[in-house]
Amino acid sequence: MSVSFALAATAAEHVCTTPAECANQGVGTFVGTPARIWASVAALVALVGVAVGAPALARSRRRVGNGGRKGAVVALVAGLTGAVNGAVNLAVADGGLGTGNGVAGGALALMLGLVGAVLGGLVLARSRRTEPTG
Repeated sequence: MSVSFALAATAAEHVCTTPAECANQGVGTFVGTPARIWASVAALVALVGVAVGAPALARSRRRVGNGGRKGAVVALVAGLTGAVNGAVNLAVADGGLGTGNGVAGGALALMLGLVGAVLGGLVLARSRRTEPTG
């Protein structure tokens, strides 16, 4: 048995996976609850919406290519998905911050998701106005 394996096995014994196991153990021993992981993934999806929506908005101003329509759709879908998941996570959370229910991640997902959805909606509105009729 190697030294690194022995150290990893010793460290793994002290890792808790639920808030009840982590009670009074300190912050450093906590891996994450399913609610925190769900909230973190929702926040990442919402962040993708913002990260795609901002350049799409810049492209819509320049009117290059398709005016950022594809990016707008991705930003709108990712933003709404993140916002809805964040809102649901906040609705089912039993406690406040620090309880392992993903409240902070859910709130972040809700805010970023709304920003991503607004960016996507702005780009879609601009691209509709600039399309030729007929």
